[in-house]
This record gives sequence, structure tokens and C-alpha cells, in this order.
Amino acid sequence: MRLAKENDLRNLLSESLRESNNSYTIQELFERFPTATEPMDVSEQQLVTIKGIGKGKARQITAMLKLAKALTYPEQSSNSIRSPKDVYDLLKPELRFEQKEHFICLFLNTKNRLIFKEIISIGSLNAAIVHPREVFHAAIRRCSASLICAHNHPSGDPEPSMEDVNLTKRLIAAGEIIGIEVLDHVIIGGNRFYSLKEHGHF
Repeated sequence: MRLAKENDLRNLLSESLRESNNSYTIQELFERFPTATEPMDVSEQQLVTIKGIGKGKARQITAMLKLAKALTYPEQSSNSIRSPKDVYDLLKPELRFEQKEHFICLFLNTKNRLIFKEIISIGSLNAAIVHPREVFHAAIRRCSASLICAHNHPSGDPEPSMEDVNLTKRLIAAGEIIGIEVLDHVIIGGNRFYSLKEHGHF
């Protein structure tokens, strides 16, 4: 059973809430969370900021979306990130052959389970331009307790550059202020990976 398409979710929400597909509530929900997967991880706190959604309706929506997510992504709900190797195993299939740097964040809950995986930036052959603002805007939107950063080196060499180290330090400092811990920054190059935390960079 697949419920990931936006139209399927719209129909499911409209039937569950007994509202039309074009109602203000449905429209606003999909404007704020435009991709097919984003509504799957929406919180009650986020929902009640939408006009017409109170606490009762927010609970109803989140319960329905949790069921939809379990039916659609049963494998993702078991992703628990415990080590840099877990990060490597998760991201290697999509990153190892990319010809541009992709900067990805894994947003985790308090039990280190994956809430959402998001590409923050796609750069050039040897650089992905990332600002802490983009990272933590996404982290707050996902209600993350912590996060892990990762990116690939198309050269195949996972050794960090000075820019990688400095960016990691900036992200850690920003996370300390905001209250969202940066657990690690993992660089993937070919069949190898490099954990900045394991190598003492923070």
C-alpha cells in the first residue's frame, strides 16, 4: 500500500477531516509542507499554528499520518543511528557515485532514531556551500533533538578539508545556542568514510 503521493495524502486528510481537498486547512497544510514526505513528520505543535486546527484535530491528523507513514515507509521507522558506520551504510548508496558534493542532514529524535533525511545543499565538484541558518531552520522544522551532518567527496578521498572542519565547528556552536546537538559530521568518499568526531575535531 503506497500513500506517499501528495494526492493520496490530500484525499486521506480530506476524508479523515471531512473537508474538501481545496479547503483552507488542507491547502495551508500542503503549502507549509509541500513535498509528499514532509507532512509525514509534522508535529501537533506545528499543526496548531494553522488556522482552523485545534489540539483535537491536530492529534487526529498526526495519528492518521503516523499510520500512513508506517504503511508507506516501514523500513525507515527502524533506522537508529548509533555510529558513523550507520551513517555511511545509510547514505553510501546515494552518495558514493555523485559527481557534486551533497550536504545532507539526518534529523534524529531523543532516541537517536531517524526522523527525516534532507539534502541541505548541492555544490560543485569540490565544495557544497552551507550556512548554519539553513541547517537549523530545517532541524527546527523537523522538531529534531539532535542531528548528524554528512557530505560526500567526489574525489573519493574522505579526509576533511579545513573548510569542512571550520563549518563543523560553526554548526556545533550554533547548535549549542539553539539547543539542538550536532552529534557528528561524516564525510563519505568512495568506499570509505571519515567521522570528524571520532578523529577528535570536536
